[in-house]
Amino acid sequence: MAAVAYAIGMQIDIISDTICPWCFIGKRRLEAALAQRPDLDPTIEWHPFQLNPNTPVEGLSREEYMRLKFGGKDYPKGFADSIRAAGESTGIDFGFERMARVPNTVRSHRLIYWANQEGKQDALVEILFRTYFLDARDIGDPEVLVEAAAEAGMDADTVRTKLDRGDDDAAVRSLDEHVRGLGITGVPTFIINHEYALQGAQEPSAFLQVLDKIAAETGSDAPAGESEAAD
Repeated sequence: MAAVAYAIGMQIDIISDTICPWCFIGKRRLEAALAQRPDLDPTIEWHPFQLNPNTPVEGLSREEYMRLKFGGKDYPKGFADSIRAAGESTGIDFGFERMARVPNTVRSHRLIYWANQEGKQDALVEILFRTYFLDARDIGDPEVLVEAAAEAGMDADTVRTKLDRGDDDAAVRSLDEHVRGLGITGVPTFIINHEYALQGAQEPSAFLQVLDKIAAETGSDAPAGESEAAD
């Protein structure tokens, strides 16, 4: 008798913005949960949501952004402290004090949209979060995005051309409007197997509860754990 290994597949859709610190934290917590369930084989897809869709295409200085959003040049102390503490607990050292600009994120979402077509979306999202939150670079800058794309294994010249032409701008904005039409008003939002929704940067235990429920439901239809070994 030989053991038959199989993976339980599931779909995880993540609605996110590339300048959302809680989205970065949520990604880390989901990964921590998945690391505890190596028998799962999830397909992860990222979907656009612009927290600040009216930001000028060239972005805003961080000082101006903070003044407009919070009435000052920094996050309110309690808000900033909670983000930093959550980030530290997941290995993220946010570089807020080094950030000069807050971008309009539609270009970065277009890049994520293209990466999905090449099977490189999750890797690119990680690079974009790192570039913005750790390296404090402007991910609204086309050349910064081209660098991120190349690091993810995409063709830099193709990406540069598509960014310059405005390819899929309308498609990405339409996807943003679609998720809002579903009643989603905040990010991150995680939708698992098109049925279970988790909003916010949930702790790994919250993800595990849903993942295990789905695995139990799916496991009843899975192949037997052992089969006859061929001689």
